[in-house]
Amino acid sequence: MKNRFALPMGKGDGPGGDGSWRSWRRRLIRGALLIVPAVAVSLVLAGCGREAPPPAFPPAAVLAAKVVTKDMPLTIAAIGAVEASKSINVYSRVTGQLLQTHFREGDDVAAGQIMFTIDPAPFREKLHQAEARLAKSIAQSQFNEEEAKRYAFLFSKGAVSKSEADKYLTDAAAYNATVKADRAEVEEARLNLSYCSVKAPFTGRSGAYGVNLGAIVRANDTSLTTLNQISPVYVRFSVPEKHLPEIRKYLAAGTVSVRVIPGGDRSGDVRDGKLVFFDNAIDQTTGMIRLKAEFANKERSLWPGQFVNVSLNLTVRPGAVVAPLRAVQTGDQGQFVFTIKPDMTAQVTPVVVERSVGEEAVIVKGLRGGETVVTDGHLKVQPGGKVEIQDRLDAGTGSGGAGGGGK
Repeated sequence: MKNRFALPMGKGDGPGGDGSWRSWRRRLIRGALLIVPAVAVSLVLAGCGREAPPPAFPPAAVLAAKVVTKDMPLTIAAIGAVEASKSINVYSRVTGQLLQTHFREGDDVAAGQIMFTIDPAPFREKLHQAEARLAKSIAQSQFNEEEAKRYAFLFSKGAVSKSEADKYLTDAAAYNATVKADRAEVEEARLNLSYCSVKAPFTGRSGAYGVNLGAIVRANDTSLTTLNQISPVYVRFSVPEKHLPEIRKYLAAGTVSVRVIPGGDRSGDVRDGKLVFFDNAIDQTTGMIRLKAEFANKERSLWPGQFVNVSLNLTVRPGAVVAPLRAVQTGDQGQFVFTIKPDMTAQVTPVVVERSVGEEAVIVKGLRGGETVVTDGHLKVQPGGKVEIQDRLDAGTGSGGAGGGGK
């Protein structure tokens, strides 16, 4: 076969011919320049016959959990404040000098226990004076009654006129009224004397002293201390008005309960109580309705003024589909989860979340229970790509997405 790339050789060409070396070298260089592009073109055409293999990505390291079905409470979350079931400022009902205190600040006091003593001497003397006036009035009344009887007898015999007999009857009635008034003064003086001992109206915990010993206390004006009853206690909270029909429905059925977790309580201890009140009107400014729950608080873990997390439990729905809240992500098309198929590939599954309870989400559409979903490492997951489930993720490999959790 004739070589199409062979150099043309004329008579006398080549190093042994008659032609010059310079002419032969020019022909050799022109032939090489034709061969190089032809080889390059043939290599390119040969490469176009095959597709380049796609780059291989390693499996994404993720955390995962199972979707389960279980009974879930229908709850309404709120923030509440603890308040004492009874709370008063303690006042004296008489004016006088504070003579003695019978408790220490912050002590528990029982109902009827004496807390303060106001100087009783002036009130004791007023009682003696009132008793003396009463005795005088009683004596005068008895004398006038006897006189009225005598003059009534003399009038019946015609010895005195009717006007004289009536005068003594009137005097006797007037002194009877005076006796009643003096008795009332004696009772008032006795009450004022008893008010010198300021007693606790109910069992509770005392606050700080309002005045010091020796101070002049003004009746119904000077606060001596505060007294709170903290067993039981109330928790006041508010919920949006849209929940009112549900609250009334389940309250009528008797299924409503209230649970609280004290703010800052890392132990997660829950306190159970009962709903005892909801307001008779909705606050038009906020669109909220106020409610109140009662807690026995025997261990005194709830304290007046404390903020707590409130969970109003309306009922329990059986067989709810529950997924970890960290598994739920939010994208342009709404909420979704990454489900892991048996071949360890990830699939995007749109879901509809009814509500969340703590770290769990109640799913009403998209999942049936039993699926395995990604709970962390979402950012590395490719739809249809391989994943590798691990027990933990190294620092810095978390998803960080909406609903994505930590390690």
